[in-house]
Amino acid sequence: MKNGVLLAILSSFVFSIMNALVKAVSLNIPYSETVFFRSLIGTIIIFIIMKNKKVGFSKKGVPMLAVRGIFGALYLLAYFYTIAKIPLADASILAHLSPFFAVLLAAVFLKERMPRTILYVLPAVLLGAFLLIKPQEFSSYSMYALIGIGSAFFAACAATSIRYLSQRHHAYEIVFYFLATATVVSIPLMWNHFVIPSPLELFYLVCIGVVSLIGQLFLTSAFTHENVVIVEITRYIGIVFNTFWGFLFWVEIPDGQTIMGGILIIASCIFLSRRRELETRIKGLRLKKA
Repeated sequence: MKNGVLLAILSSFVFSIMNALVKAVSLNIPYSETVFFRSLIGTIIIFIIMKNKKVGFSKKGVPMLAVRGIFGALYLLAYFYTIAKIPLADASILAHLSPFFAVLLAAVFLKERMPRTILYVLPAVLLGAFLLIKPQEFSSYSMYALIGIGSAFFAACAATSIRYLSQRHHAYEIVFYFLATATVVSIPLMWNHFVIPSPLELFYLVCIGVVSLIGQLFLTSAFTHENVVIVEITRYIGIVFNTFWGFLFWVEIPDGQTIMGGILIIASCIFLSRRRELETRIKGLRLKKA
């Protein structure tokens, strides 16, 4: 097994642990408070890392860094809220819609060529999302699922902005602005709902902050060792990990609609990613021949 693939699997495993911890504390701690602790701890750690590695802050491009931070904050808030309200497997599948949204956003804002195959996978993605939302049993679950789709959209917005910012800013600086912005954004949301955590809950909250950063480091390393598309496809194993934790701790058993919707979404996004990589390679070969 290649190092990049192994690192991608490790990052997915670590992030699944974070998700399980988020769900565990959600029984008593508001989602906005969880985002606050996760972001604050991460901000402190990444700041220390930047100081040790002598990575400075840019004087230019701050507004765009802040925009990326806002998208990241909205993603965390929506995703943590979804985890607290619906089964881990469902929340994880919905979050993995982000590559689909990323392709659309890259075409609009980064002027990247949209793969033709998106016209073929769009119906499958919509059907998969439709099955997961379960509109025939319209209830609060459906609204939570829609928020889960929103988390995937915000994650795609953040990813698109990162591709733009990475040309001018260090990765650590981008991460710092994301975490610092999420810390600030979460404060007013938790202000009237703050719950003093028990010693165990405080331990979980600290672990969420530390574990999430470890997962991010594994993921960053994976991208430096392996093709981006292969890493993204490998990360879908995270759905398996999340399903396992959901079953182990909360006896969450995916129903037929969840399984079918998940298969449609995962297969569509993997197919889209592979076709996108193939088209990029063909374009590169044509440029070389020219």
